[in-house]
Amino acid sequence: MKQIYIHLSKDPVMKKLIDTHGELDWDWEVKDIFTAIVGEIISQQLSGKAADTIEGRFKKLLKQPDLYSPQEILKLENEVIRSQAGISYAKIKYIKGLSQAVIDKTINLDAIELLSNEEALVQLTQLKGIGPWTAEMLLMFTYKRPDVFSLGDAGLRKAISILYKIDRSDEVAILKLSERWKPYRTFASRYLWKSLDNR
Repeated sequence: MKQIYIHLSKDPVMKKLIDTHGELDWDWEVKDIFTAIVGEIISQQLSGKAADTIEGRFKKLLKQPDLYSPQEILKLENEVIRSQAGISYAKIKYIKGLSQAVIDKTINLDAIELLSNEEALVQLTQLKGIGPWTAEMLLMFTYKRPDVFSLGDAGLRKAISILYKIDRSDEVAILKLSERWKPYRTFASRYLWKSLDNR
């Protein structure tokens, strides 16, 4: 981990963020990729608290609440998921589509580990309900890839506009800036998000 902070500290702005916020936690455990992706779909466009509440209700419908089964999810009636968990019909469709894809082996979530970021993004965004931003967050936090940057993330654009005085709509300049953080752009992104905590 030390080399990550040494590399990022070459950027004076990033060094200040590291000094302010300290080292980042990178030791969380992802027990099951399918379960994590279902959770990501549920949490889309929701506050953290609302997402936790809804996923908590969803877990109560399952026999193994901490390890989702595609087969078990497909057995649940849409109306039951909607009424008892509060998940929208669109998200139910996405979750069941993912479940079916895993069963049919049209996607291998574990094999994505072996792909490049670009290839992994193509695979993930083929699934309905997973757009570029969700796929990038999955690479960061589920697959724990150290060098992912989400150009479409509003928070990152806001932080960069404040800290680096770059217009948040200037994608070329933002991407050029992110090059200096390679190969640790996930870590740089997390510091940028942290810079917004008190704003």
